[in-house]
Amino acid sequence: MITGAAGGLGATAAVALARQGASIILLDRNVPRLEDVYDRIVDTGAPEPAIYPFDLAGANEGQYNELARVIGDKYSALQGLLHSAAELGTQGPVATHPTASWGHTLNVNLSAAFLLTRVLLPVLQKSAHASIVFTSDSSVRNARAYAGAYGVAKIALEGFAGILAEELESAQKIRVNTLIPGPVNSPLRNRIYPGEDKSQLPDMNSLDAVYVYLCGPESIGVTGQSIDAQTFLQ
Repeated sequence: MITGAAGGLGATAAVALARQGASIILLDRNVPRLEDVYDRIVDTGAPEPAIYPFDLAGANEGQYNELARVIGDKYSALQGLLHSAAELGTQGPVATHPTASWGHTLNVNLSAAFLLTRVLLPVLQKSAHASIVFTSDSSVRNARAYAGAYGVAKIALEGFAGILAEELESAQKIRVNTLIPGPVNSPLRNRIYPGEDKSQLPDMNSLDAVYVYLCGPESIGVTGQSIDAQTFLQ
């Protein structure tokens, strides 16, 4: 399952993993864009993906539980959960940060990742080996000024990933890692740095190899790590 599958990095990961033979569950609230990603995957001859329209921020706990029930009933096991959904929210000083934007941004980037992971753990545990991958952001993970709730959420998300990795390590079934994509020409980076010369940035497809590694068998036994894609690709 890939959250934010209608977005830039989520769609990129979905196509890359589908090409490796994975059956992808595309999760996002934007159905038309999910359908575009679906078509891109089908056009490659990869296994037909499933579409699960879902509003991570607006869903209540019951809807999260229902999602887990549907996935558990349809699939015998879940081999991977890639958290790629992101909400930039308000960028600016804490002193003027709108309360509503703060809560919404934390919901999408942090609380939703917790809820979805928690309800899907039983389905992931049915797999001999499963991978949970969280996505952080190199531009805010060191507490950059004016990063707002987005920066707070990404810093906390890395901590959450580390806690979860330690809790699951003894069972040696589910590995948990954090991906740091680094500077790539993605829609989200375009919003954070609108004046940047994007021609100097790697394409999003440059991340294909690291997505395949983290979600595939090569990373079995690797857990609790923050993987810098730019270093990984060198």
